[in-house]
Order: sequence, then C-alpha cells, then structure tokens
Amino acid sequence: MNWYLKVLKQYVDFNGRARRKEYWMFALINMIISYGIIGIGAALELPSLAMISSVYSLAVLLPSIAVGVRRMHDVGKSGWFLLIPFYNFYLSVIDSTPGPNEYGDNPKGIGNEGVDQITGV
Repeated sequence: MNWYLKVLKQYVDFNGRARRKEYWMFALINMIISYGIIGIGAALELPSLAMISSVYSLAVLLPSIAVGVRRMHDVGKSGWFLLIPFYNFYLSVIDSTPGPNEYGDNPKGIGNEGVDQITGV
C-alpha cells in the first residue's frame, strides 16, 4: 500500500525513476480497487457504482502515466516509449539500469554512491 500512496503523492512528477516494484504494486492495487468497485456494484445491483469506477479511473490516469514515464526512465528510455504497445511492457518488466543514468540515481541504490535505499516494503 505504501507504493500505491507514494505514486499518488508524486502524481504529476514525470522526473526521476520508478523501480519495478513501485510500478507493479501501483498497477496491482489500482486493479484491485477498480474491480472491487465494479464487483460491489454488480453484487448490490447499483449501476451508479459503475460511474464511481469511471471517476476513479480518471482520477488515477495522471498518476498512472507519471509512474509509467518514471519506469521508462529507470531503464534508461524516454517516457515516450509508453506509446509503443509491446515494447513498453518489455521495458516495464526488465531490471533497472544499474547506477545513475540521465534521469537520476538508481532508486534501488545499486551502483549509486551515497544514495539512501528504499527499505521496509
């Protein structure tokens, strides 16, 4: 859940890098919330929850794009690579570029000199 909240706090930050765990945990929790709202709406036969699901999807659109761009930066590519359908999926699952690259220091701390590592999750 911390990874999800971290992405929401950086909802318009297109600079820097996002590690795989941050990207995929956001995607997982986002999917659980979306399908949860739809499932509850279907179980309770409340079509108005479909509208709430749509509003939620619009609310997390910008954070989703931002974390995707930061993920592309983590592998050393431009954020525009999100527009290439299968290649962006490949880039989202490969390991990050070790050490700093043109987009910043490695968020894992691997290859960085004196950079704090993300711990605890």
